[in-house]
Amino acid sequence: MGLILDSSVGIDAERRGETVERLIERILAAAGDQEAALSEVGLTELVHGLYRANTSTLRVRRQSFLDELLHDLTGYPYTKATALLAGKLDGEQQSQGVVIPFADLLIGATALSLGYSVLTANVRHFRQVPGLAVVLFR
Repeated sequence: MGLILDSSVGIDAERRGETVERLIERILAAAGDQEAALSEVGLTELVHGLYRANTSTLRVRRQSFLDELLHDLTGYPYTKATALLAGKLDGEQQSQGVVIPFADLLIGATALSLGYSVLTANVRHFRQVPGLAVVLFR
């Protein structure tokens, strides 16, 4: 069992000035001793925030946080099997009128394909992914 961290977890921690070490300690305290990892789709969202930084100081801080996060956590790729699962889930949900934001759909499908839960500060979209266990993290 493990956890895929939604980008909201990293974004919130970085904005509060929290270290990656402290973030991982809080994750373990909240979720127990299970692997915490990133989806490379979530990584894309974190990199996006890095390049949207409006000052060089903020960009350096975000880069440092991201570098440490990448050093400490495994990143799981978006695979063909994950793509097939995401397409199935998206088609089924949209046929019922449920639209899941694309990045959240891909992160959720990555977690499902691994048998993992998603750890997020924003559960709303992930709860729309059938079969996905979602853990709220504050």
